Amino acid sequence: MAAELTAHELIAKHRPTLDQALEAIRTRAYWSPHPEHPKAYGENGSLDAAAGKAAFDALLNTRLDLGQPGTDDWVGGEVSPYGVELGVSYPHADVDVLIPAMRAGQRAWRDAGAETRAMVCLEILKRISDRTHEFAHAVMHTSGQAFMMAFQAGGPHAQDRALEAVAYAYAEQVRTPQAAEWTKPQGKRDPLALTKQFTPVPRGLALVIGCNTFPTWNGYPGLFASLATGNAVLVKPHPRAVLPLALTVQAARQVLSETGFDPNLVALTAERPGEGIAKTLATRPEVRIIDYTGSTSFGDWLEANARQAQVYTEKAGVNTVIVHSTDNYKGMLSNLAFSLSLYSGQMCTTPQNLLIPRDGIRTDAGPKTFDEVTADLARAVDGLLGDDARANALLGAIVNPDVKARLEAAAGLGEVALASREISNPEFPGAVVRTPVVVKLDGAKPDDEAAYMSECFGPVSFAVAVDSVSDAVELLRRTVREKGAMTVGAYTTDSEVEQAVEEVCLEEAAQLSLNLTGGVYVNQTAAFSDFHGSGGNPAANAALTDGAFVASRFRVVEVRREA
Repeated sequence: MAAELTAHELIAKHRPTLDQALEAIRTRAYWSPHPEHPKAYGENGSLDAAAGKAAFDALLNTRLDLGQPGTDDWVGGEVSPYGVELGVSYPHADVDVLIPAMRAGQRAWRDAGAETRAMVCLEILKRISDRTHEFAHAVMHTSGQAFMMAFQAGGPHAQDRALEAVAYAYAEQVRTPQAAEWTKPQGKRDPLALTKQFTPVPRGLALVIGCNTFPTWNGYPGLFASLATGNAVLVKPHPRAVLPLALTVQAARQVLSETGFDPNLVALTAERPGEGIAKTLATRPEVRIIDYTGSTSFGDWLEANARQAQVYTEKAGVNTVIVHSTDNYKGMLSNLAFSLSLYSGQMCTTPQNLLIPRDGIRTDAGPKTFDEVTADLARAVDGLLGDDARANALLGAIVNPDVKARLEAAAGLGEVALASREISNPEFPGAVVRTPVVVKLDGAKPDDEAAYMSECFGPVSFAVAVDSVSDAVELLRRTVREKGAMTVGAYTTDSEVEQAVEEVCLEEAAQLSLNLTGGVYVNQTAAFSDFHGSGGNPAANAALTDGAFVASRFRVVEVRREA
């Protein structure tokens, strides 16, 4: 097919951005090419707020035809956590037809080389970025995130993570030269001489299994890492969050076609209610790469059963914060209150267990008992969420009934330090909005251990009384080792305690944030600088994003010839 965009044009357009991304992952300094502010959009082909909302509204109650082969039915049924039925239907695939069609274009995609693939990926991201306002509404109404979070996390932050994955993929592929002249001296005899050619070759078909809460932020790294390394990518969205990834596939297919490649290199497979096609797809012999975000049970199943594939999982963990001492008590409480409240705690990085010595802590406001710390934290959360309009903007909506049920059951696990309350959303009366609950537990009681040593995903946190800070450090170690953690936090003014916590996190491979009292929070990570997860504890077997996340998505094949 004739290309509307040539490789030369793409390189001229996007190579500077790729070079900046490569520099950013080298220095780990702040950088982003994707504006966070909604008012930054509306020029150079991008949709402004009104046009983006209109584009989203135009999708409702329509059939999103992606032009894929093997479509045998149309499926849908998404209902927004804000109470709106989306009414969008998507292609249901006969995978025995779709998968061969996806593999047909892989040779040309492989032969295009690492740079051209990266440029095509950046053009896809540019098209997505231009539609950030439209995508924000799609993320909001499938995940339950409040609009501003959906705009930022589902838009520019997700796009940053995708670009980061492309940069790592490119760097790993060009680490080996395309060709080499090899000459070995043989003394008085003629030297041995070979020419060697090195080609990165894709593993095969990649499967992305999407999640409900962060469909783009968690879905994009694997999707773009696999595509940039030459693999065709089949996207299997979460049944409650199809639209953001369907729009992504739409953009990818359009760009692939316009650049002369087979659009079937990226395809969507939506499912009927209760069909559960992820297991079937994951064990097909053609599937050689799997990216998954979700429950520990299914992540463990994939790791054990999808033996033909390289499996990347982000599962569940029990995130812990040690509260030992602080020189900014008010700032600590404010920071923790925001971390517990953001998106109703429906983040894999939200703190769950706050380990606090039962004898209390030292602060700049004087000594505080365990009960005083928990009561002051409760007041900080109440103060943050006291205004309903502000609360709605921070909390979003409860994403599904399971989260609501866990929240309601948590109050029966111990003494409630902060009770959850219901908040109405005037714009979306059907939204289920709840403030966080904080429950006090005793780290010395075996009956309480069952609660704090299990993940309770949602707006639920436990203030756990421990006998000493050394007990807190050992409980942290055991928690990370047995249950995993995406994040660890600690507040201490004692250098020895800080060193002890840091040593646990180094030994157990957990990402640590110390003494956060300002506008950076333990449950937020920045692309190009922060690693999301480590791949070294049970919460995840991969990190977003590092060299290991991309390097096994391709192999290098060598061809030798005598010179």
